[in-house]
Formats: sequence, C-alpha cells, structure tokens
Amino acid sequence: MLKAIAIIALVLAAGIAAVLVFALTKPDTFRVDRSLVVRAQADAIYPQVADFHRWTGWSPYESRDPAMKRSFGGTAAGKGATYAWDGNNNVGAGHMEILEASSPSKLRIKLDFERPFEGHNTAEFTFVPQGDATLVTWAMYGPAPFMSKLMQVFINMDSMIGKDFEAGLASLKKLTEK
Repeated sequence: MLKAIAIIALVLAAGIAAVLVFALTKPDTFRVDRSLVVRAQADAIYPQVADFHRWTGWSPYESRDPAMKRSFGGTAAGKGATYAWDGNNNVGAGHMEILEASSPSKLRIKLDFERPFEGHNTAEFTFVPQGDATLVTWAMYGPAPFMSKLMQVFINMDSMIGKDFEAGLASLKKLTEK
C-alpha cells in the first residue's frame, strides 16, 4: 500500500513539474486583437470609445454586473480621461486611463486589473478609413508573468478575450451604423 502511494505521489509530482516547465515555455508577452469593418466614418465611431461614459452602450463588460460601481475622472473624454470599476467576479476591479488620443485614428489606454488577477496591460483602438466605412481594431497587449503563462496552459486566452472583443465590436458597429 505504501509503495502504491509513493508511486502515485511521484507520478503526480512529475505531472505538476511537467506543467510548470511547459508554462515556462510560453511567451513573455501576449497580444489579443480583433477587427471589424463598420459602415460609418471614423469620426462617428471614435467618440464612442474616447469617452468612457459611453462604454455602457457597447462594451461587453458593462452588462455583466448590474450593480458594478463606476467612477470617472480626469478629462471628460480623450487623453487624461480615467475610469475605474469594482464589480462581481465576472468583471473584477480595475482602472483605465487614456494615454494617447489621436482623433479619429487611435486611442491607447493604460489598463490595470486589480482582481480577480493583477494585470498591467495596454488596450488600443485603431480606426482606419476604408471608403465610406472604417476598419476598427481593438487590441490588448502586455507582459505575461508566470501566473499568466500557467493559465495559458489550460485556457486559450486569445479565444476567451477575443470573443469579448468580437461582441464589443459588433455592439459598436450596431450603435454607430444607425
């Protein structure tokens, strides 16, 4: 009986070690992005993203916790605008600040997550004219610390975050194509 327990413990330890070593092979950074063509001019879409107050109209994260606490600061919109949230386990807590606002072509946002996991990333929106439409790209990128690499062994972060970006872009499209 003791020999069987020892063998099970060794196999379990080897499995855990293999997962940890595999996690170390994951990249030190990550990037998730999605794009969608919106039949509207960039100057009609850009304000929906550059003003955090308007995110309730299109962001997929805004409806996940009806009781979420929100606070806004800095400028009303564009560079210097800030937004903080504190919600349930579906949305967690964190804050954002617009660092770069090049109307109507690009927004770069400092994105800090406090929970459920700490993370310090960059979100970026680009708006590229395509005739009477605009190619809108929503991206998030940043460092991948060890815990992030370990999660990537079990969870496809690109698919998980990407589906939210796709939903948000679809809502933004619906909102601005009216």
